[in-house]
Amino acid sequence: MTVTIYDVAREANVSMATVSRVVNGNQNVKPATRKKVLEVIERLEYRPNAVARGLASKKTTTVGVIIPDISNTIYAELARGIEDIATMYSYNIILSNSDQKEDKELELLDTMLGKQVDGVVMMSDNVTSSIQQAIKSSPVPIVLAGSVDEKKEAASVNIDYYQAAYEAVRILVGNGHKRIAFVSGPLDYTINGIYKLAAYKQVLEDANIELDEQLIVAGDSTYDDGISAYEELAVISAPPTAYFAGSDELALGLIHAAQDAGKHVPNDIEVISFENSKLARMVRPQLSSVALPLYDIGAVAMRLLTKIMNKEEVAEQTVVLPHHLEIRQSTK
Repeated sequence: MTVTIYDVAREANVSMATVSRVVNGNQNVKPATRKKVLEVIERLEYRPNAVARGLASKKTTTVGVIIPDISNTIYAELARGIEDIATMYSYNIILSNSDQKEDKELELLDTMLGKQVDGVVMMSDNVTSSIQQAIKSSPVPIVLAGSVDEKKEAASVNIDYYQAAYEAVRILVGNGHKRIAFVSGPLDYTINGIYKLAAYKQVLEDANIELDEQLIVAGDSTYDDGISAYEELAVISAPPTAYFAGSDELALGLIHAAQDAGKHVPNDIEVISFENSKLARMVRPQLSSVALPLYDIGAVAMRLLTKIMNKEEVAEQTVVLPHHLEIRQSTK
């Protein structure tokens, strides 16, 4: 049977209020009494009921984390950053996978609130008006990690996606390429469709390179989509000589499809990506990539959430972290 606070109090011959004070770290307990209660807690293997404690303190020390796709390495690294800071500040995490679907994101938010979490860290590829409204009406704070709220109403942690994409495409132009493809995940995702695509077009305009819509291929951000994109672009009348990939998985698909077709990377084609996950260092040739500070985005988002939850002073709710480019062997 489950051991209750009543069992501990009876065994230690103290009141339940005294047990509660010991469990919650209240210093207003005699050392000898505290020692006796702790010994009983250990012997009976008592585990405080987090929900009951939450009802009393109006806090559950639990944070909800909503991730689009936990199997994707980018979200795994973000989640690790969240987890480490949560542990540091003694918060537990409820982790949920939204499958990149708006209706499921909204459902998960409702579920998290029903579990009386103290706050939520959310990652969404497309912060729709419905999501914005849900964040706005939430009774607990919500922080976006690696996700953009175009209205800038929600607290968030990101990088400058436009500038990062601009720098990446500019490297390919600087290497003499005029046929540069942009292979992307869904363009209705904010970061892809607004920031990366706009930067890609602006680099071409600045370099007086005519935009060819054939060279923009959007699908999912998977390895298989990278392969499909290469096969699609390889048969057009003037195939690209360089590729800007919206994710590392897409870039790996492009590279392997090119190699299967007898092409050498980077001598025949160059590829630069946007993520710099662990995959970028595992592939051969190693992948040049915009280095997203994945762990830091998660860690800073969680720290920002703890500040808001604890009503600490927050200088800026929209945090933009630095990025850099890792130039490896897939570009010259």
